[in-house]
Amino acid sequence: MSEWLFAALLGVIEGVTEFLPVSSTGHLLIAERLAGRHYSDLFNTVIQVGAVLAVVAVFADRVRILLTRWSEPANQDYLLKLGAAFVVTAIGGLAMKKAGLKLPKTLTPVAWATLVGGVLFVGLERWLHGRRTSDRITWAIALAVAGGQLIAAAFPGASRSGTTILIALALGLSRNMAAEFSFLLGIPTLMAAGAKETLDALRHSEPHEPWAMIALAGVVAAVTAFVVVKWLLGYVRSHTFSVFGWYRIVAGVGLLILAYRA
Repeated sequence: MSEWLFAALLGVIEGVTEFLPVSSTGHLLIAERLAGRHYSDLFNTVIQVGAVLAVVAVFADRVRILLTRWSEPANQDYLLKLGAAFVVTAIGGLAMKKAGLKLPKTLTPVAWATLVGGVLFVGLERWLHGRRTSDRITWAIALAVAGGQLIAAAFPGASRSGTTILIALALGLSRNMAAEFSFLLGIPTLMAAGAKETLDALRHSEPHEPWAMIALAGVVAAVTAFVVVKWLLGYVRSHTFSVFGWYRIVAGVGLLILAYRA
């Protein structure tokens, strides 16, 4: 497989998995492992920006209303909670990076995080059956979701969207609002992470970063993510997240078998 085709394939994987609750980082790691190729953390972080741009496009009307009518109490409250969740994530993420946290390059931790997340999704959806949920995002939900982003950053395979949606659902938020808040919070979070990784690379004059491959994968991720996010928002209006939980269970078990046979 040519380098261009492999980069495009990673872009598709990123676009499909970034906002589905199945872990983009984990799937990218698996693809690189199976293909016997590896890109840097910069590559995997920056191509997320492409997926984020797709979310901006999908939620264009929502973002426009929040920004142009920011003085309205409801919008102001939403933006404050969104901003607070981002600040908590940013401070926590910088602290983790300064402490030397690095993503593991082995399948075993990804497999366990994938499996555990799947079990939690299936169990939570069964617990939620017949219970009433709310569209109101409380401060507890906003801050807990920020914590979920930090958990996902520390454990590849946990899934940023998966962990944040799982926490929001557990605290009583409706599926639609849980997905929306998770996706909108991903805009500043992933944009900031991509910008920092890029500036760090430029500052240290990294000569070997495949910028053309990064650009290609980012564009492919944007197109793919747009289709996936539009589909998912429609799907959760009448379905639960259980199917993603079962997918994670099957994938987690399969990865554990693959890891222990390696």
